[in-house]
Amino acid sequence: MELFYYVLFGAMAAVVAVLELGGKSNKDRITTSQAFNSFKNNYILVYSLMMAGDWLQGPYVYYLYSTYGFGKGDIGQLFIAGFGSSMLFGTIVGSLADKQGRKRACVTYCITYILSCITKHSPQYKILMVGRILGGIATSLLFSSFESWLVAEHFKRGFESQWLSLTFSKAIFVGNGLVAIIAGLFGNFLVDSLNLGPVSPFDAAACFLAIGMAVILSSWSENYGDPSESKDLLTQFKGAAVAIASDEKIALLGAIQSLFEGSMYTFVFLWTPALSPNDEDIPHGFIFATFMLASMLGSSFAARLMAKNSPKVESYMQIVFVVSSVSLMLPILTTFLVPPSNVKGGGISFAGSIQLLGFCTFESCVGIFWPSIMKMRSQYIPEEARSTIMNFFRIPLNLFVCIVLYNVNAFPITVMFGMCSIFLFVASILQRRLAAIADKPKAEDWTAMKERDTEADPLNAP
Repeated sequence: MELFYYVLFGAMAAVVAVLELGGKSNKDRITTSQAFNSFKNNYILVYSLMMAGDWLQGPYVYYLYSTYGFGKGDIGQLFIAGFGSSMLFGTIVGSLADKQGRKRACVTYCITYILSCITKHSPQYKILMVGRILGGIATSLLFSSFESWLVAEHFKRGFESQWLSLTFSKAIFVGNGLVAIIAGLFGNFLVDSLNLGPVSPFDAAACFLAIGMAVILSSWSENYGDPSESKDLLTQFKGAAVAIASDEKIALLGAIQSLFEGSMYTFVFLWTPALSPNDEDIPHGFIFATFMLASMLGSSFAARLMAKNSPKVESYMQIVFVVSSVSLMLPILTTFLVPPSNVKGGGISFAGSIQLLGFCTFESCVGIFWPSIMKMRSQYIPEEARSTIMNFFRIPLNLFVCIVLYNVNAFPITVMFGMCSIFLFVASILQRRLAAIADKPKAEDWTAMKERDTEADPLNAP
């Protein structure tokens, strides 16, 4: 493997080590209580186990389907089914968390994803389709219920608001960074070193999910959103829609999240052909680990930013979105500025090396994005419908990804990157607007909206 990869990985690893081990001054550190530290460590343990179950599967889903003899079209339909399921069924199941309990929703995530892993043992297309539908539901629960439980439990236990950012940044650093790297290496060990086959990472994922579920059942308490007995699912959806429509900050937050995550998921499909347009021999696993290290760097940097009162998260995220937009413009710029190579095979090209640096920059922005968007969601989304609103945000995201997957071969790769770059720039504009109105009071709070809806529809009154 070329020296370039090792230098890039080593340089980022050194920066992360400095930021985490020796880069924080006393002014950057936040003094917390022992009770909070125990609570934070418990959540990070559970979140890491959940993400291990997710990360172990990612690199092998496409490969497993191909070993069962399915072509690109059939596999594409399976992927679309997963995102479509997350958009439709996942929204409903995720919204039940506010009514039935966030702890129960987290346990449901574990059970649903374990069942999805079990279906991977069957080469039958229909059973694999069921597995993708279950996986889509689980994904919605993963990205809403755990965060909703954490925010509610954090404030229920009386912890300081500023401490929440510590949990967010550390969970992303460990769960989306360190665990992702270890999961990639462990999956590679199971498949290539032990020759256990491409289904073995899914079995390992099920084991981690079962362990995490045991920790949840034994150590987590239950919390809810709106506990009113008259609140059926349709009324809950209506209330969430009203909250988004009546509060510009929530609407902006949802649009920003959809634009960024839509670009991020599109990037997942594009980076491999972008770095190897002429079938260059690139180390996919090592590059994936490098991306995860870049994400760790970003989350570590985000922890330092959020530990200070200035700049506010609403302000620095404007810059992050602009940087991420520029970084995904590099494949387009290199097409015009760097002479193309027509040599098949070989190592990564000069243009590919420049793009890889840009992609690492983008992944660093992803690392900053996750804890920062979590922080903003904790500030702006009403507690009573947190899971419901968060799953509303995922509807346009999943719809966008389905459309991209369906048309992935219809447009040149430069057009796709250009589209992502534009979306990220629009996100920066929306973020600027959010920063401008961040301190303005909401037009009406959740309780007032409930009272108004009850007066308008007395049949729903308790």
